[in-house]
Amino acid sequence: MLFLFPFAEGFALGASLIVAIGAQNAFVLRQGLKRQHVFFTALFCSVSDLSLIVAGVFGLGTLLKGQVWFLALVTWGGAAFLGWYGFRAALRAFRVSSMPEETSDSVLSLGSVASALAAFTFLNMDVI
Repeated sequence: MLFLFPFAEGFALGASLIVAIGAQNAFVLRQGLKRQHVFFTALFCSVSDLSLIVAGVFGLGTLLKGQVWFLALVTWGGAAFLGWYGFRAALRAFRVSSMPEETSDSVLSLGSVASALAAFTFLNMDVI
């Protein structure tokens, strides 16, 4: 019976990481709702998460914590990207129409999706 407590704690921790809707999750949901590059988006996030988990298991975070320049780069790069993304989201929210129509400018290229996913994934301070 005692073995259930560590399992429950691990399950609760894992669920708390998944349930929270962050910038990456919101972007993934938006791509799914728009039905644009859905397979690539899911594949990119899955492979990225797997690679980050493997890197964490093998101690990459400990190695990188000593690199002050790298931490500064990730911190300021992530802040700049999220600020820009938040500004664009605010502009979309304040558009006059209550239900924006799908126009050609709302379709993101595969490169744009990949760039955004890479930024959301690898410029996240929780990664380190």
